[in-house]
Amino acid sequence: MPWFVWLLAAAALGAAEFFTLTLFFGLLAGAALVAAVVAGVGVGVLGQLVAFGVAAAAGLLIVRPVSLRHMAQQPLVREGSDALIGKRAEVVQEVTATRGLIKLSGEEWSARALDESLVIPVGAWVDVMEIEGATAIVHPRDLLP
Repeated sequence: MPWFVWLLAAAALGAAEFFTLTLFFGLLAGAALVAAVVAGVGVGVLGQLVAFGVAAAAGLLIVRPVSLRHMAQQPLVREGSDALIGKRAEVVQEVTATRGLIKLSGEEWSARALDESLVIPVGAWVDVMEIEGATAIVHPRDLLP
């Protein structure tokens, strides 16, 4: 089979992948490109079909499951106020169950204690446990297990 037939097949499979986004047709398009290269160096039809089959099997059995697993994972980078959870902050105004002020990432934030029975003094270091609106819910660092 001539190499350009494999290129046409790769283009058609690539177009199908573009519309379906299944990561199935795209891998078959890659396998068709491998077969086009094999055909281009003069290997016969049987060799081209074997090259296509091996490349397709490798893509669908190895590459696709790994790619789908990575696409399903949550990003490691948190944005906005979620990025502040887990950060360390310094108390600049006593923190109680209802009010307080901390210095967090160079900014002053209103805060309240996670444990309603705690009063966290000025100068203490706290960990941000949650963000509720514009208020950081904090817990003293020295009381963490």
